[in-house]
Amino acid sequence: MEAEELIPLCNSADLADGGLGVPFDVVYGGQTCRAFAIRYAGRAQAYLNRCTHVAMELDYQPNHFFDITGHWLICSTHGALYSPESGACRGGPCRGGLVKIALTEQDGVVHWHTAYNLKPIEF
Repeated sequence: MEAEELIPLCNSADLADGGLGVPFDVVYGGQTCRAFAIRYAGRAQAYLNRCTHVAMELDYQPNHFFDITGHWLICSTHGALYSPESGACRGGPCRGGLVKIALTEQDGVVHWHTAYNLKPIEF
């Protein structure tokens, strides 16, 4: 089993509560996918940018993942709502929750964690 790696993503200050997300690319299950990090209630969170209703990206404008209240992640295509803390479906047409990506913040930098099915893109 491969050891988990921490991959630098952004500065902690780049993520404001309920604000814009920071996009990044990953290889998930052998496929290149978009992912995003956001901050909610003071904690950085990250998910694959893939609605569970239909495999489409959530953001309605680049890096906009929150609804107008700033309390829910929303799929711009069909209105599915997800908890920003867990990725769990909270309303609308979703089939389960978003795929969560583990994050760590240290010394002002947000890092994402690799996993057996989640890797950085190799160039």
